[in-house]
Amino acid sequence: MSQAINNLIPKRPAPRRWLMGTAAGALAVAGALAFLPAYSQAETTSTPPITTDQRAVSSPSFADMVEKVRPAVVSVKVTIAQASMNDDEDAMPGMRDLPPGLERFFRQFGDQQQQQGRGRQMRPGQVRMGQGSGFFISSDGEIVTNNHVVQGATDVEIVTDDGRTLAAKVVGTDPRTDLALLKVKEKGVYPYVQLATTPPRVGDWVVAVGNPFGLGGTVTAGIVSARGRDIGSGPYDDYLQIDAPVNKGNSGGPSFTLDGKVAGVNTAIYSPSGGSVGIGFAIPARTVETVVAALRSGKPVERGFIGVSSQPVSSDVANAMGLPDTKGALVAAVNEDSPGAKAGLKKGDLIVAVNGDKVADPRDLARKIGEMKPGEKATLQILHRGKEETVSLELGKRPAEQAPQRG
Repeated sequence: MSQAINNLIPKRPAPRRWLMGTAAGALAVAGALAFLPAYSQAETTSTPPITTDQRAVSSPSFADMVEKVRPAVVSVKVTIAQASMNDDEDAMPGMRDLPPGLERFFRQFGDQQQQQGRGRQMRPGQVRMGQGSGFFISSDGEIVTNNHVVQGATDVEIVTDDGRTLAAKVVGTDPRTDLALLKVKEKGVYPYVQLATTPPRVGDWVVAVGNPFGLGGTVTAGIVSARGRDIGSGPYDDYLQIDAPVNKGNSGGPSFTLDGKVAGVNTAIYSPSGGSVGIGFAIPARTVETVVAALRSGKPVERGFIGVSSQPVSSDVANAMGLPDTKGALVAAVNEDSPGAKAGLKKGDLIVAVNGDKVADPRDLARKIGEMKPGEKATLQILHRGKEETVSLELGKRPAEQAPQRG
């Protein structure tokens, strides 16, 4: 008989005296513990335990805040006409680069075979429908959503909280951060929300509002679990990790702070099963603000560029260089005629700070440089052959991103 079947067979109960003996033993141990001297713990530590004010840890109601902000949250519906599309990964740059279990939650519907199977090509002229979420950021009808929600769309409509369907146009997109700016074609005055100017702390409440599985106006709540998450989707990953339940269709929708400001744009989830497991990722408001400001001009987002490739500092490298930790970005290569080359950066230099702001790792360096514009001046603090040096340079323009290809 197999072990699996054996495990299903009820076992005979243990003798009563064994149970009683165990209980007695437990009581004896408990009694011994109960009589330990009260001062024994005080003798082993000189610092008091960490305590919190219980009055500050209460369960809030989000109803008043949600009532105010929900009219600014919309459903985004798109029509995508494609001559050939293998699967929805092709419609979303970076999908194949995501670690297992991470997925965009752009809700696809319409072509049943497209949903159930992969590797099927769409026939020429065939259309596909999709939907996500978004939110108004201005009274004249500007809307923020994810790039992967509207990429390839020939028609875009938004459905407001009160049920109106309005045509919208794509003002601009930024695939590197997966953000898009839309605008309603019909003139009017629309309810809108503001982006948070102060990033939330780990442990702060967030409230996600969106359109999961087509169920508009759905509200869920959780906390910020972590900040600065890198999920491998691009060089500027700087996600908030939240545990508010979000699912397919929430993509592009907002996560609010308790004062009704947008903390981030819900973009991805970790989902081995396809549903929410309490690990969601949102683009922080500061990134949204920077990208939206550029998209309003109708031009591609331009980012600073120094022209170096860098790698993390391993423990062995840190020991060899006599470093106190593994912080910084170790220059692995310098592009010819790049701003870095002109400033004298060399392979083996360690970049430890940008404009006085410490660099944690290569991705942090990319974010810091990418937040600046071409032509801006930057000061790098580096270690060159063990000596601290300061390098000043003028940032160049990052080369255009190449479209991902099947390899």
